[in-house]
Amino acid sequence: MSSVQLDVYGVGHALVDLQYKIHTEKLLQLGVDKGVMSLVDNQQQSAIIGQINTQPIASSSGGSAANTMIAIASLGGKTFYSCLIGQDEMGNFYQEDLRKAGVLTSELHRKSGSTGRCVVLITPDADRTLLTSLGISASISPDQIDESRISSCSYVYLEGYLLSSENGFNACLLAQELAKKHNKKISLTLSDPFMVSTFSDRFSVILNNGIDLLFCNEQESMSLSNKSNRERSAMALSTKVDTAYVTCGADGALLVRNNKIEKIDGLNVEAIDTNGAGDMFAGGVLYGLTHSFNEYQSGCLGCYTAAQIVQQYGARLEKPIGNAAQIIEGNI
Repeated sequence: MSSVQLDVYGVGHALVDLQYKIHTEKLLQLGVDKGVMSLVDNQQQSAIIGQINTQPIASSSGGSAANTMIAIASLGGKTFYSCLIGQDEMGNFYQEDLRKAGVLTSELHRKSGSTGRCVVLITPDADRTLLTSLGISASISPDQIDESRISSCSYVYLEGYLLSSENGFNACLLAQELAKKHNKKISLTLSDPFMVSTFSDRFSVILNNGIDLLFCNEQESMSLSNKSNRERSAMALSTKVDTAYVTCGADGALLVRNNKIEKIDGLNVEAIDTNGAGDMFAGGVLYGLTHSFNEYQSGCLGCYTAAQIVQQYGARLEKPIGNAAQIIEGNI
């Protein structure tokens, strides 16, 4: 068993994020669905990059759950990330970038193949459109789940994007089973409305097996509940999980627990890029919950951290977040 005590053990895709600024008209010319994640192959992705014909404004180790682990680490938390990266130059970059961000991982999470890439297209309205080529990350399986690390954590965090493949789904099931075995709390992010609607059966299995903490935005909440109203869809989550956070953009978030909804106000900031906002929110919440803050306080920290990321380009903060207790005190 591992001697390192962790706050959160995360499992998800490993993707090198390449971020581009692009006009909405160009997005339409490319024939890309705006504001969602689309899976593409390497050839399609490379062709789109060629049509953009500019250099990325930023690149970093990413993937939704990886961004959340990095957010927790930036606040001073201890995290471990189970993923699958290639034995290539981008894989070397990814692993070293995770290390610099303070996130633990394993050399065993590497195989022959191409490391996944995510092209992030940012339009002037601060919306982000994702074109993901999973590469070797598509092969993540139960083999990458580390029981010793799960036994030493407080929360297991599952990335909903994993449910797009049978192996990824099975990896989530094993992590969930081991979390129960070691009496650890289990959290899940729904990741994307398209994921929820396309793989609803798999999400139902994971949710029915028991989730302590759910993260989603209001579109994902509506997709899961089949309700078109923000509050009604959020309330419907009470029948599925113990606690849920529904992010609502500039309006902040809803905390759903005990069949009640509590509003958490957002911060008044100028958003230029929403890429990573939900991941950062989850990171703030999970740091709070693993450092003796209550659900509402942790939600306030999540809103604060999300507000910081939308004021810059890219899903990685350019400067430290600061003292969590002082942030929470100043935002309640």
